[in-house]
Amino acid sequence: MMTFILFLAAVTGLLVVMRKESGAKPAIGVMVVTGVLSLFLASGLLALILFIGAAVTAAAGLPGFRRSWLTPRVFAMFKKVAPKVSDTEKVALEAGTVSWDGELFTGRPDWHSLLINRNTGLSEKEQAFVDNQCTQAISMCNAWDLAVERADLPADLWEFLKKEKFFGMIIPEEYGGLHFSAKAQTAVLQKLAANEMLMVTVGVPNSLGPGELLVKYGTDEQKNHYLPRLADGREIPCFGLTGPRAGSDATSLPDTGVVCKGEFEGKEVLGLRLNFEKRWITLAPVATVVGLAFRMFDPDGLLGDTKDYGITCALIPRNTKGMEIGRRHCPIGTPFMNGPIKGTDVFIPLDYIIGGQEMAGQGWRMLVECLSVGRCITLPSGAAGAAAYSVGTAGGFTRIRRQFNTPVADMEGVQEPLARIAAKTYIAQSAVNHTANMIDKGEKPAVPSAILKYHLTEFQRGVLTDAMDVHGGKTVTLGPRNYLGIGFSGAAVSITVEGANIMTRSLMIFGQGAIRCHPYVLKELAAKDNDDIDAFDDAFFGHAGLIFGNAARAFTQALGIGKPDVPFDHNARKYAQGVARFSAAFGLCADAAMTTLGSELKMRELISARLGDVLANLYLASMVLKNWHETQPVDGERDLMEYSMALLLNRAETAMEEFLQNLPNRPVAMALRAITMPLGRRWDQPHDDLARKLAKAISTDSPVREKLLAGAWTTAGEGKGAVENPIAQYNYLLKDYDKAEQLYRKVTKAYAKGQLPMDALHPEERFEAALEADIFTKEEAEFMREYEAVVLEMLTVDDFPFDEFARNKDTLIDHNPA
Repeated sequence: MMTFILFLAAVTGLLVVMRKESGAKPAIGVMVVTGVLSLFLASGLLALILFIGAAVTAAAGLPGFRRSWLTPRVFAMFKKVAPKVSDTEKVALEAGTVSWDGELFTGRPDWHSLLINRNTGLSEKEQAFVDNQCTQAISMCNAWDLAVERADLPADLWEFLKKEKFFGMIIPEEYGGLHFSAKAQTAVLQKLAANEMLMVTVGVPNSLGPGELLVKYGTDEQKNHYLPRLADGREIPCFGLTGPRAGSDATSLPDTGVVCKGEFEGKEVLGLRLNFEKRWITLAPVATVVGLAFRMFDPDGLLGDTKDYGITCALIPRNTKGMEIGRRHCPIGTPFMNGPIKGTDVFIPLDYIIGGQEMAGQGWRMLVECLSVGRCITLPSGAAGAAAYSVGTAGGFTRIRRQFNTPVADMEGVQEPLARIAAKTYIAQSAVNHTANMIDKGEKPAVPSAILKYHLTEFQRGVLTDAMDVHGGKTVTLGPRNYLGIGFSGAAVSITVEGANIMTRSLMIFGQGAIRCHPYVLKELAAKDNDDIDAFDDAFFGHAGLIFGNAARAFTQALGIGKPDVPFDHNARKYAQGVARFSAAFGLCADAAMTTLGSELKMRELISARLGDVLANLYLASMVLKNWHETQPVDGERDLMEYSMALLLNRAETAMEEFLQNLPNRPVAMALRAITMPLGRRWDQPHDDLARKLAKAISTDSPVREKLLAGAWTTAGEGKGAVENPIAQYNYLLKDYDKAEQLYRKVTKAYAKGQLPMDALHPEERFEAALEADIFTKEEAEFMREYEAVVLEMLTVDDFPFDEFARNKDTLIDHNPA
């Protein structure tokens, strides 16, 4: 018995030391003390084991011992197995900053570092722009008109966007721009996302493109000329990066710029002869100035000894001789301006290089640095906005749509997708708003940008699918009244562009994060490159301590022991502790994958993807917790927060389970399972009770519905040319729903009792019959006539002449000849 007690004491003491990452000396102390006690009070064998453990720990853990014999051997082995990092990968790794994503890699996230920077919202000027200019812009858009009738924005909307400087949100005020914060940009795009074409048209010039590149890298002359013209819309920019053979792998672009002499404005100058073919270039058909990425070569040494400068970016006016521009692609669902650009022997002076000649060859660094911010804003904001639009329409429709004498929103089969719509919208809004706040605080979140781009656009696809499902025939029938179908079709665009989602998940989130965000890996690789054995010793054995620490934290927290103290209220505390537990388990699993697979991990994309899924869901969960902590919860929001957190932690646990099932080294996988999941899985899917509550919340006039729609377009269309807003119409119906529901029940009950004619089958017929039978008062009958008229309009779909869809009328067949 005493032997067991001392063994347990030794294990407990070591776990405490490991959890705190206290180092070798405390661990040696624990083993020596319990070993001495065991020698005199219990088992000599246990004492021997503990003394051997103390000796091994001293030899490997104390710097004075290990640096003389162990470190040189480990360093030599590390040099052989460490993955080679290419120059382009180094640029990507050095781009951006590490913040909360790095904390999640440590296994002991410091919540105060996340909460210290509160989201204080928008300035008065920014909020006014969102409330006024954005509302007016979106009220000028009808999806059917834009996508089918004209395949373009209306001329008056183009002029409005230019006049109000929508294309100059990131441009400083000194150049005539709006100079909005990242939070304001995401608020603008969330509101405009009710129409995908409008959101893309505004979002792209303010994301990766000439404007941002000029602000950050342009010469004074370039800034003074272009930025005012970009801000007020005199210049419309596009950026040519992708091509037939260079999509997501942008570094493989075959487009070239060769240094040579040529004629420019009547003079012979030094410049570049460009040959390129680009496609999928947003705004290309209407662009007046083209940003271009190409490989720059100087074979004749006209600039110096460098022959291959690498990727370079230049800015080229549309009318430059030899450049072909103007044709269009047709993006699925939403034909926003997008097209190919070609150039044959296009000569430009060196001054056209963004940043001038000294920025030759710096194009890839420029692009990845800008992309780390732009990918956090444009598509994720559009996804959050589209999700909110789905909350407004799907919630409203399912409440007014009655089947079997009941609103379909009260049917559990419909409640499940409604709950998913609500939760994914809440998660997306939390993620984009609080990540934008990080950007405003000076962060350039490279890994979170990949997380948001992948997961929020996938949320968008899922939310729109669920919204389409609950609408049924209403939204599978295209026409002016269909407010979802075109956006649903266009969701595939967001999945594909700015780094295809498959690549982002498989290669970027963990593939980049494992090195960029890990507390020690980058230091180890730097020590290898610099042949610095002392720096390697510090990093490697610090890394070893982290592994032991994460193992101890993951194991004890999985058993419910030693839960970390977290700065959240009692509603959110268990979820924050769940994030901390999975952070430790994730850190341990990440190190196990890198250790056992080494450089092969690059090729094991599914392993990388699942680890990325764990990291991503922990990041998204953290953003939900931050949102809950900083905003004033409304009635019913606790249910929304709990559903969202349960969903994300279940997803994280599922990803970890799949990682453990597929890790090639099975003994290591079994050991990891025993440490990280000693009691099996702990996080179930959200409970059905929460789903019922959320479905009711977004399908009624509730505080939760109002909060989720706070950043969406909810007002009725105003002014000349304004279109009807379905969310405004549903909100109108929901405000009177309780009164209408009582009257629906009254008339249904009367019909069942035989108090109304048997052939009164339409609601309108029953209302009139109820009035004649004194079951309805005149006021009640009039109310239901007006209410049901709006309901019927919202349920109505479009129809067209027989020959409407045939572009070539000569191919029509007369199926009913006279």
